[in-house]
Amino acid sequence: MLLEVSGITKKYGPQKALDNVSLSVPRGQVVGLLGPNGAGKSTLMRSILGYLPTDSGTVHFDGQDVRTGDDALKGRMGYLPEHNPLYPEMYVREFLDFIAGLHGVKGKAARAQKVEDTIKRVGLSPEAHKTISALSKGYRQRVGLAQAILHDPELLILDEPTSGLDPLQLKDIRALIRSFGEERTVILSTHIMQEVEAMCDRVVMIKQGRIVTDAPLTDLLAQGGLEQAFNTLAG
Repeated sequence: MLLEVSGITKKYGPQKALDNVSLSVPRGQVVGLLGPNGAGKSTLMRSILGYLPTDSGTVHFDGQDVRTGDDALKGRMGYLPEHNPLYPEMYVREFLDFIAGLHGVKGKAARAQKVEDTIKRVGLSPEAHKTISALSKGYRQRVGLAQAILHDPELLILDEPTSGLDPLQLKDIRALIRSFGEERTVILSTHIMQEVEAMCDRVVMIKQGRIVTDAPLTDLLAQGGLEQAFNTLAG
């Protein structure tokens, strides 16, 4: 099992953002975290990455505790936060070259090749000569995805990756994420059922910091669809 989350709890004052959450994710699966805003999705993702300390429980990635793992362990993960952390004044290639350097890609030629391969992969080629501030939201999201996958992570975590995109941008980004899931493990969060149907193999529904449903997408569709299951979150 690539990822093992065991009984993690995270409190903010008296409120439990996560309440004894356990989750196992194998290699090569796209998992959708579905739930309303404030359900605990982002907190769970940050806990998995080791960015956010928990009050109890453990998270193991490939058998190692993320809290005590070194930079090499965390370097095997990729992350796109909900609020895409970009430097708007930088050019696309310049920014991705900077990211490649942070991930330890040595040599100017090697970094340039890695950047060009990633630009092509996420469909950024027509806009790669521009500053990030000059890009549409859809292309800025592609830059965010590019920085998340540039170092070929085994686990890709995406927090609301399609938020605010128009229908054409949405279609393209969904296809990109789905293609990533063919080669790596992906965990993505959303509060939109259609996003899960379009991209995911498995659905994990979260309500008030607890997992209320964890099942293959095909099973939920066979049982009457996501809408019926999603109603448990609103009830």
